[in-house]
Amino acid sequence: MIHKIISPVPFPEGTVNSFIIKDDALSIVDVGTKTPEALEAIKIGVKNAGYQMEDIEQVILTHHHPDHVGWIDAFPNAEVLGHVYVDAWLRRDPLFIDSHYQFYIDRMKEEGVPEKYFTWAKKMTRSLELLGERALTGIIHDGDEIPGHKGLVAIETLGHAQSHLAFWHEEKKVMIGGDLLLANISSNPLIEPPLNPKAKRAKSLLQYNESLKKLLTMPIEKLYSGHGEEITNVHELVHARLEKQNLRAMKVLHLLEDRPKTIFEINMEIFPALYERQLGLTLSQTIGQMDYLMDVDLVKEEQDENGVFWYVKK
Repeated sequence: MIHKIISPVPFPEGTVNSFIIKDDALSIVDVGTKTPEALEAIKIGVKNAGYQMEDIEQVILTHHHPDHVGWIDAFPNAEVLGHVYVDAWLRRDPLFIDSHYQFYIDRMKEEGVPEKYFTWAKKMTRSLELLGERALTGIIHDGDEIPGHKGLVAIETLGHAQSHLAFWHEEKKVMIGGDLLLANISSNPLIEPPLNPKAKRAKSLLQYNESLKKLLTMPIEKLYSGHGEEITNVHELVHARLEKQNLRAMKVLHLLEDRPKTIFEINMEIFPALYERQLGLTLSQTIGQMDYLMDVDLVKEEQDENGVFWYVKK
């Protein structure tokens, strides 16, 4: 049994989904944004499903973004389960959290971003007050069966987030997919700091594409996504998203016809009306396209004496 709860979010998506699942355990997957309006919607949704907040035995998280982890504190008797990357956020791990500002400054320097935009480094670090105050009580790994839900298996699906998990029931041919695949919009593969501050950044778009391709290996009949309606044409939609992303990359490749360019220069050309208002998001997308074009061997990367990367069409 899966019961969907829709709650409002103060972000462009408008709403986010939570799912109550009942087997041997009573669990909720994702818990909305930390606003009074979201809490009220979740309480009503739990009541409409026939339960009280105190009845929920497990909170299961698809990823660490604030519209999915906001109200973990609202379920006093629940275990809280999620990816190890979620754990670092919820514990406010000082080494991890303190590394974020420098991570984004370093990326912007590499991308050729003018210094006047470096104030974005603070904006790109997620706000801790939007997260719940509890730490995880259990870590979920790729391939783990979820306690109390026989046959429901966690699939690590990184890209949109470095903590992303989907939950697949092979017998029922049903998946709870978080933000991996959405019906009406494409998920953004976001550049996020690694757990180990000394590690290299993940290539989020390449991760995301591989995560989408995992769905093509599964006979999914229904996917419950983190925003919007359920998806029944999963394979068709995955193929469409991968093709659209490839077409986008080919348009970006065309921008390198005349000369080598930095990420920031390319970003201004792709998002002329948006890049100043949404610098973090647009840079993530542009970096992703360059990672993709290098992966298919159409572009090479060269670093100058100032540490700035330039991208050259092969």
